[in-house]
Amino acid sequence: MAEVVVIGGGIAGIQAALDLANHGVRVHLVEKEPAIGGHMAQLDKTFPTNDCSMCILSPKMVEVERHPGIVLHTCTEVTGIEGEVGTFTVHLRRHPRYVDEERCNGCGDCTTVCPVEVYNRFDAGIGVRKAIYRPMPQAVPNVTIRDREHCIDCGLCYEACGRDAVLHDDEDREEEFDLTAASVVVTTGYATFDPARKRNLRYLQVPDVVTSLQFERMINASGPTGGEVRRLSNGAVPRSVAFLQCVGSRDMQADRPYCSCVCCMAAMKNAMLIKEHHPDVEVTILYMDVRAYGKGYEEYFNRAEAMGVRFLRGLPGEIAQTDGGLEMQVENTETGAVELLKPDLVVLSVGMEPQAGMEEIAGRLGITLEETGFVHTRDEKMNTVATIRPGIYVAGTAAAPKDIPDSVAMAGAAAMRAYTDVLKAGI
Repeated sequence: MAEVVVIGGGIAGIQAALDLANHGVRVHLVEKEPAIGGHMAQLDKTFPTNDCSMCILSPKMVEVERHPGIVLHTCTEVTGIEGEVGTFTVHLRRHPRYVDEERCNGCGDCTTVCPVEVYNRFDAGIGVRKAIYRPMPQAVPNVTIRDREHCIDCGLCYEACGRDAVLHDDEDREEEFDLTAASVVVTTGYATFDPARKRNLRYLQVPDVVTSLQFERMINASGPTGGEVRRLSNGAVPRSVAFLQCVGSRDMQADRPYCSCVCCMAAMKNAMLIKEHHPDVEVTILYMDVRAYGKGYEEYFNRAEAMGVRFLRGLPGEIAQTDGGLEMQVENTETGAVELLKPDLVVLSVGMEPQAGMEEIAGRLGITLEETGFVHTRDEKMNTVATIRPGIYVAGTAAAPKDIPDSVAMAGAAAMRAYTDVLKAGI
C-alpha cells in the first residue's frame, strides 16, 4: 500500500498520523524539532474542561512512537517535493542530533554535568537549559540533543554517558534522503506574535510584562517556577495581575487583522488558575470583545466571573513604569469612566501568526498562502483541507488560528482525504 508523509509533529500532525496508521497506512511523521508535541506540550491546562494538557497529549505521543505503522523523523525538514498525487517524491534533510538515538536512554546524566546554561525556547525564555538537553520532561523520542552552537566541547558529557551515546562533531552529519508518498498532510503549526514590536507595551523593557506563552510555562508544574505565579523582577507572588487581550490580533497597524481565536479563553483559563492558586490576587482581563463561541465556552466565562475575575472592556494606550511599579490608564468603554490600574504583573495575550519561514515552505511544496500568511485552502466552506495542489492537504493552525479541538477535527478530515488518495494509488 502507498504511504503518506505528515509534515509537523504537533497535536494536528500526531492525530493525522494516528488516524492514517490505524487505517493500515504507513505514515512518515516529519518534525523539524528534536521532539514531537508542538505548542500543546507547553500548556498546563486546556479549556473549557481544565484538563491537564500533557495528560491528553502524552499518551498520543507515546502511541506515535510505538505504532508499527508510523516512522518518526525528528530534526528533519522537507526541502522539496516532486511528482503528483499518488506518486509524490518528498525530499528531506535530517539535521545532526550529535547523540546516538539507538544508544541514548534519556537518563539525563550528560545534562547534569553540562556546565553551560542558555536560553530555553521551550520555556519561552523564562527558564534555561543546558547545551546538551532533553527538550521537555516527557520528550518523544526520549533522547537528548547536543546543541553544537553553544557546546564548549568540555568533554564532560562524553565521560558521563555510560552508553557512549554522545557523539563528536565528525560522528554525526546532515543527511539527505527521499520518501515516496501518495499524499502529504501539512500540519506545520503556528508562531506567536512578537509584542516587542509594540514598544508602548514595554515587553522586554520591563520584567513584569510577560507573554501568555511565558505565563503558561510559569504556571505549569514542570515549568521553571514549579507552577508558582511569580513576578520576574523580584520573585514575589503578585498582588494583582492584568491580562491584556488582542496583542497582535485584530490589529491593522501590526498587519494582523484577524482574530486569533483562542486568546480570550486562554486568558480566562489562566485567570481561573491564578484564583485557584491564590484566591486573594486581583485578576483583571482587559478586552475589546469576549469571543466565547464554542461548546461550554459561555459557561466557562460565567465561571470565571463567579470566581472573581474582573472583565474590563477597554485597552490601555501604553504600559508605564513608575517608581511604584506598573501603571495603565484605561477607559472603560461600557461606562465611559477612566481607570488607573497598577498591576504587579501584566500578561500580554499574544496572537497566532504563521510559522516562521512559511513562504519558503509553501514554495517548496508548491502551495499558496493567504494574505495573512496562512495556507490557502480550496474552499472555506466545502473543501477546507485541500490546497491548490492535488494530494497535498492542510490541517490545524497552519491553515488559520484554531483551538485544539478544531485542530484535531481538521486533522482527521485531512487524514481521510489522504487515505482516499492511498486507496486510489493502490487501484
